[in-house]
Amino acid sequence: MKRRLVLDQASPTTPATHPAATDRLAGLVRALGALRTEDDIRHFLVDLCTPAELEAMADRWAVVPELAEGRAYRDIHDRTGVSVTTVGRVARCLALGAGGYRVAAERLGLVGTGVELSAHDAR
Repeated sequence: MKRRLVLDQASPTTPATHPAATDRLAGLVRALGALRTEDDIRHFLVDLCTPAELEAMADRWAVVPELAEGRAYRDIHDRTGVSVTTVGRVARCLALGAGGYRVAAERLGLVGTGVELSAHDAR
């Protein structure tokens, strides 16, 4: 059985695990917060993640501005090569997740505050 990391103690949908997992996440969050430049962050991520993990994270992030532009899932797939399933997962996180994608997108000027990012493929 794969163990899951507790991201938010208040989340009813995230299963609890050993308290040390929460402490490890807190340590990782502190480490990321201590990095000051894009090069520092890039080097940290390269050391921390496998190439496949980095590619998966970069793919997910590439979907955010596409969704912010209001593009359909299939169009995003055609433009980025990211699977429609992954596009849907990112859209769900934007609409129903912890808010991390949205905060980053707003701070980078990809979406304005109050912009609705839909979690369904109605286009």
